[in-house]
Amino acid sequence: YSGHQRCRFIGAAAAFAAVFAAAALTGQVCSFQNARCSGRTSSDIFQHLQGQVDDCACNIDTIDHFNNFKVYPILKSLLQKDYFRFFKVNLKRPCPFWADDSRCALRDCSVTTCSEESLPQSLRGHERNYVPNGSVSKYSKEANEQDSCDENHDGLGSIDNTISDESYKEFERWQKHDDSQDNFCEIDDESSSSMEYVDLSLNPERYTGYAGASAHRIWRSIYEENCFKPNVGYGPYTTSKNLNAMCLEKRAFYRAISGLHASINVHLCANHLSRDPLGQPSWGPNVVEFERRFSPKGTKGEGPQWLRNLYFVYLLELGALAKAAPYLLHETFYTSAEDETVPAAVRALLDAARDFPHHFNDSAMFKGKKDALKLKEEFKGHFRNISRIMDCVGCDKCRLWGKLQVQGLGTAMKILFTDKSRLPPENPRFHLTRSEIVSLFNAFGRLSNSIYHLQQFSKMLS
Repeated sequence: YSGHQRCRFIGAAAAFAAVFAAAALTGQVCSFQNARCSGRTSSDIFQHLQGQVDDCACNIDTIDHFNNFKVYPILKSLLQKDYFRFFKVNLKRPCPFWADDSRCALRDCSVTTCSEESLPQSLRGHERNYVPNGSVSKYSKEANEQDSCDENHDGLGSIDNTISDESYKEFERWQKHDDSQDNFCEIDDESSSSMEYVDLSLNPERYTGYAGASAHRIWRSIYEENCFKPNVGYGPYTTSKNLNAMCLEKRAFYRAISGLHASINVHLCANHLSRDPLGQPSWGPNVVEFERRFSPKGTKGEGPQWLRNLYFVYLLELGALAKAAPYLLHETFYTSAEDETVPAAVRALLDAARDFPHHFNDSAMFKGKKDALKLKEEFKGHFRNISRIMDCVGCDKCRLWGKLQVQGLGTAMKILFTDKSRLPPENPRFHLTRSEIVSLFNAFGRLSNSIYHLQQFSKMLS
């Protein structure tokens, strides 16, 4: 919708593809089979989606080929595994910025949470995010196969590997302090009784019908209050025409948020709601909706620029995976017997990420001393606020995918922009929680999925 180009996204009434899922159906719906009913060609959008990605040293067609033939097939299978499809989240946190009772009552806005019995054994009960070296991880295969009683029934010669409650609280205190220094997100409190596991495969990101004033206010708050803006003299809104008036760091922030939003809009267009004559719902690609959201004519020329920003944030998160590869390769990624093949698939993905020659150049960010540190803290503060805004989304399914994807992007920023002295091997205590790992991989999976669907829309419109 046209508001995107002004960094407000308050244009068409079908807003907020929303933080993650919505927009009102608008009149004509193109048959999923007759995808060319719009009568236009892909040149309206895709002729502008070529060449080098802005603020990066990589061409769009290079990313298309790399993603669609190498990355997307790995992620499509990997993210269906137990380790990555169960995400623990608090969907009941109150909005910290305004009182809002405009909860979405539509059936497609609801989220199906997991019962204790439906979870893999390793995810049941109290979950500790930090286990010191030398202790058995509850996510390891060995931990899940251990008997409740040791063969040494008298206990003689056994070693007590347990952690006292007092020691555990101290570890938690250390960890919370470390996280407060590094995190770019407001992360849910694992000890909250409102935390629940969600099976992401049962709650796909797609059109839900969530729209209106509540949805508009989300994006308005993100872009008007938490998006960096050009200096005086360039107008109040960020567009592709005045973006270069800002420094690299502020451009990167805008491109990351804009690219994430574009990705969400692509998902909604690719999984849009249609009803048969009997009123039965089905979801599939809607090229009319895709053109409405991204055509140059309907967006004052900005639509293709938003899609270019999708490629930017893809490179940013790809770079984070490559940088974190040495750390991630030591993870067990074990939740159940189904996860036996996960380490090999993760290694294949990380090898592909490391071998890709044109990552986002994070070393160019926050150069200098005092001013750079101040800008970095401002950057971090803005993004933390955006993560808090996710608790204001009125659609539970939109809130779920909003929190997950924003946390995933925040985890990527934590990896890329944390001071080197706080990263391994200099800092052995640096870690990523299971929640951060799951959100990072799924967030990157959403971006990969969007780029794959762009190819499908291009074919439909050609």
